[in-house]
Amino acid sequence: MELSLDKNELSQALAKNTLDDIPSPNSNAKKITGLIKQGGKVTGYQLSDNTIIQKEEAIALARQGGILGVGIAHRGETEYLKSIPDGTENNNLSNLPTVSPDEIGH
Repeated sequence: MELSLDKNELSQALAKNTLDDIPSPNSNAKKITGLIKQGGKVTGYQLSDNTIIQKEEAIALARQGGILGVGIAHRGETEYLKSIPDGTENNNLSNLPTVSPDEIGH
């Protein structure tokens, strides 16, 4: 039996392979809608209910299935969230707007 993948499927499979963990989202999982940055680095996230959470909280929440469409990866000793590849670029975390917690009113 021959396994056949198109370039898009192969690219997605390779990208998923870079994730340490891909949690199954709960039925009430939130989406990440914005990034909180400090000095160009992501320090937190805005969720679809307008909640702002710190990066470490988001990783823990994602592990529990509370965030939709993300996996957990690491660089050195640092863990971070990464979009689960789905062939769509516009929902990648790097394409989300940067928001200020002050703009949200929290």
